[in-house]
Order: sequence, then structure tokens, then C-alpha cells
Amino acid sequence: AIVAHPDDSRYSHLFGKTALSPLFAAPVPILPAEHANPEKGTGIMMICTFGDAADVEYWKHSKLPVKQVIGFDGRLTPVAWGEGEFQTRDKEKASAAYAALAGLTVKQAQKKIVELLAAPDSTASGSHTALVSEPKPITHPVKFFEKGDRPLEFVPTRQWFIRILPHREAFLAIGREITWNPQHMLSRYENWVEGLNVDWCISRQRFFGVPIPVWYPINAEGVTDYAHPILPTLASLPVDPLADTPPGFTESQRNKPGGFRGDPDVMDTWATSSLTPQIESHWGTDGERNEKLSPMDVRPQSHEIIRTWAFYTIVKAYLHEKQIPWKRVTISGWILDPDRKKMSKSKGNVTTPDSLLQQFSSDAVRYWAGKARLGADTIFDEGQFKIGLKLTTKLVNASRFVLGQTAESVQKGGTERSLTSVTHELDRAWLQRMRTTIAESTLAFEEFDYAGALQRIEEAFWYFCDNYLELAKVRSYSETNEAGQRSALETLDWSMRAFLRLFAPFLPFVTEELWFTANYPDALPAATDLPDGWRSVHRTAWPTVAELEDVPAPAYTASLDAAVDIIGQVRGAKTAAKRSLKWPVVSLQITAPTDMLEAIESVLDDIMSTGNVLNPPILIGTESPGFKAEVELAEQ
Repeated sequence: AIVAHPDDSRYSHLFGKTALSPLFAAPVPILPAEHANPEKGTGIMMICTFGDAADVEYWKHSKLPVKQVIGFDGRLTPVAWGEGEFQTRDKEKASAAYAALAGLTVKQAQKKIVELLAAPDSTASGSHTALVSEPKPITHPVKFFEKGDRPLEFVPTRQWFIRILPHREAFLAIGREITWNPQHMLSRYENWVEGLNVDWCISRQRFFGVPIPVWYPINAEGVTDYAHPILPTLASLPVDPLADTPPGFTESQRNKPGGFRGDPDVMDTWATSSLTPQIESHWGTDGERNEKLSPMDVRPQSHEIIRTWAFYTIVKAYLHEKQIPWKRVTISGWILDPDRKKMSKSKGNVTTPDSLLQQFSSDAVRYWAGKARLGADTIFDEGQFKIGLKLTTKLVNASRFVLGQTAESVQKGGTERSLTSVTHELDRAWLQRMRTTIAESTLAFEEFDYAGALQRIEEAFWYFCDNYLELAKVRSYSETNEAGQRSALETLDWSMRAFLRLFAPFLPFVTEELWFTANYPDALPAATDLPDGWRSVHRTAWPTVAELEDVPAPAYTASLDAAVDIIGQVRGAKTAAKRSLKWPVVSLQITAPTDMLEAIESVLDDIMSTGNVLNPPILIGTESPGFKAEVELAEQ
């Protein structure tokens, strides 16, 4: 057809009339079309190929014929002018012109048509050439196959569809019954469902895949009867129609008049992978198992296949069982290269992990993966592997110190640790901080926010190493303060074992090694003698706040942070004076908010021992916020 915009006054008087094409004298209807742009070129638009969805929609809406001239090999096929859809006012002229084109590729045919149009007598009237000017090259967007170097040509074929458009509202409703992590990914799903404009085509013309299990009868004239497909019985599935015969036929009747023809197509990848929940639950074969496992708990997948894998899985679950396929869906992002491009094998920008494992360790690589937040793309950054390696090294060093301190003085084995001797304010304040860390990281895991859990655990661990461990270290060595030493050792021992369990999902190898060392510092007993909690950190219970129920809350919630702040200033003074951190302090004056003085007094002994303060500090109350430490160091 030839179309123009309905409001284009230049052409409105032609609507309903017929034009004749050059070369072939083919009658072409002139019609109004909303998608014709009157501002582009002449305002006239030809409907001659399926360039996009608008062409297809207009073709279907206007009930235009299909004149198929391009074959599967990309060449122009022979046509019979004056028959079927190929009507002409001059059969001899049309046949002669087309004879020069049949068998050519599309590109070759373009050049040949220009030659034919430039020749005399190329119009229907035969009075002049059809070209009004010399042809000029143009640039316009066309679709390409992903790995091809030529534009695509659309060829109408028979396909299998699942009707989904009538169920859009149901798909929206059932999608909202699922918990999406992150929550905003639900909007991507809903936008896709709301924008659906075609049913789901599930057939593909490929060599490999699950066959479409259908045959078609062939009548006595050798014409395939697609309107009456032959379906297999449920008991005979699975079948391959290109290898198996339908009921009532023999192999000798394949592709012959009076026989049958097997459907050559296979199913789209998503048509079968969308059934993963039903396959695992044995839907259709084991009703009890299916009922027990449906709906499943969680689907992990990436964001770009929400419109395919997630959507089609929801479609199948609804159409088959009228339920959700899983209770939750967790959406990951892509891995980006340093140029912020998606890593892809086809692009050649993929980094394989072998060298990374050798250079940084498996735990460091897993640490980097654990930092990748749901729904967000993650940049491939070697700096993160270095941080992961630094973390594992620190975990080893901290464990060696703590386990070396507690090996002889704290009960061995298992996770049931004695905390009855934790009486010191600083220790109780630290364990209060651990309560928060355990509660927040547990909640994060329950919400599938593994990256958030790792962040909280990591922050608590570095605070433990940089602050609490340094404050409690001197007291853990003490031979004169038995109660204080016992309190510190029990706190250090439980905390280190808790961190090994907290880090175990992220750093599985180093935590396993350290867990064995913690329980068996001398030699490993026979595996048959090990209780579950001793055998592996990965078979040990996740830390809970209940483990600390025998430890009273600290008297002052800010006592630990106050001690950390003051010690930081004392160390800063020593560093500025170019003295070692063990250098004696002869005088320390602390100015703090009046309501914080009692909290400071409760941890003053740890401040003095950690800072090597020789004389009791002077405490001065003020109404101003923050702490100020005035330090006088011992002389050279």
C-alpha cells in the first residue's frame, strides 16, 4: 500500500484510489495511516516490508495482502504474475521485469531495480523513465542479527503462540503477591506486563531444543493440513515428531501424500526454562511433592531477564496452577568492566577468575562478589580484591592473637561459650555493640541483603580490631586484675568465634581453617569423634542475640565510644610528638559533657592502661558536646 496521514490535504483526495507501480504495473491501494509523518520527505509512505511493529499493526488492521518475494536464503524467489496476490495490469511487462530480479540477493536486486527504472519505457504508460533524479545513498536505522553483517529481512512463517494478552491484569496481580528484592524491581516487571502488545511466540527454527510435539496430516494432493494437527497422548510424551510417528501412521508415510509431516520447530528457551519450579517439584507426576514444594521460596536472577525468565515463569505458574511460582525473587545486576560496560563473552571483555584466585585467594574473590548489591551493577575493580585479601589477613592475625590468649584459660570446643565472668563495663559495652551487629546482619540476610549484612559485619570487625581489642588487650595480659582479665578473655573468645561464624558465608575457607584452629590448637582428632558444631564452622549455628542473654547491658551505652575517642586523642598526641604509642603519659586532663563523666569513669582503668597513663586523669565537666584530651608526655 501507499499511505499518507489522514489530515494531509495534499493527498486526502487520493484515499481510496489505486496507483500503479513502475516495472510491474501492479495496482497499489492509496490509504490513510496515522503513523505516516507528513513532515518527512514527501509525506508519502510505502508499506512494502515489515520494518517495525507499526508496519505489522497497520498491515493487520488494513487487511493488506502478503506478497512474499524474499526466501529463506535472502534471495528473490520466482513469482507468477497475474496469479494470487501478484496482480498486474501488464502480465508480459511484469514477468519480463521480474525475470531480471529472481535469484538475486536483496542488495543485488536494489542495484538491478535502479537500472530497470532508469531504462526507457519503465513506467506503466511507457512514455518516460520512472526515475525523476539520480539515486542518492541514505543512512537510516535497520535491525541486524547480533553477529551478522547484513540487515534483517522479515519472512512470514507459521509459529506457535501462548495467549497472554487476555491475562495481563492477572499477571499484574499475581506479580504483586511476590516479594521483590529490591522492591523497585517490581516496577520493571509491571512496566513490561503493561506494555505487552503481542502474545508469546514459543516456537523457534533451530536445530537444538525441545521439539514441538505435533504432526500434521498431508492430503491426497500432497498439501499439508495445518488446521488439523495430530497431537500425541499424554502418556506418549516426550516425543520428537521428526523421529517418532503419530498414532495410526507408519514411518513409510512421512512427508508423503496421505501421510503426515512432523513439526520441525523447537521451543523457545524460555518456554522450557520457565518451568523450572514445576520440574523440580515434579508437577504432573508427583502431586504430593508438588504440593509440598509449591510455591518455592526464592528465585535468584539478573535484572535484564525480568521480562523473560521471571515473567514467563510467573505466566506458567498462573496458567497451570493459578499460583505464584516462588514467594520471593532476588534481582542481581551485571558485572561491568572498568569502562562501565557489561562484561560479555561476545564483546570479549570478560575476566576469568583463575588469575584472581591465585593472586588474591578464593576468599578475597568471594568477598568482592559479596559486595555486589542486589539490583545494582558492580564494577570489576581489583581494589576490592585487595581489600578482601587485607580483611582475610586481618582475620587470621586477630584470631591468632585472641586464640593464643584464650587457649588455656577459656573452655574449649563448640559454640556454647561461658560469659558468666563478663563484668567489666568496657566488655559489656562491646558485647552490646555485637548484639546490634548480629541483629542487623541477621535481618539483612532475612531480607536477602547479603551485601548489607557483610557491610555491618565488616564494620563491626574493624571496630573490634582497631578499638576494642586495643583497649582490652592490656587487661587480658594482667596478672594482678584476675576478674578484669577473665572478663576480657571471655569477651575476646566469644567475639572472635562469633566473627568466624558471621564471616563464614563470605570467607568460607579462612573461617573454616581458623575454626579448626580455635577448637583444636594442638592436633585434629578423628573426624568420627567430632560433634557437629566442632566439625565445621559451616555446620555451626549462626550467632544469635540469645547467646548474650547472661551478659547484663552496660551501665552507660556510650562508655566504649567515649574510651575510643579519648584514646584516639592520646595516640594522636604521641604521634604528633613522634613518640611510640607505648610512651608514658604523666598527665591527662579530659573535658567532657557533664552527663558523660560517669561513663568515662567506668572505663577509666582501660583508658589509663591502653594509653600508658601514669597518674589518674583529671575529669572536667562542661555543657559543650564532645571530648577533649589534654596530654602531657613524659620527658625524653
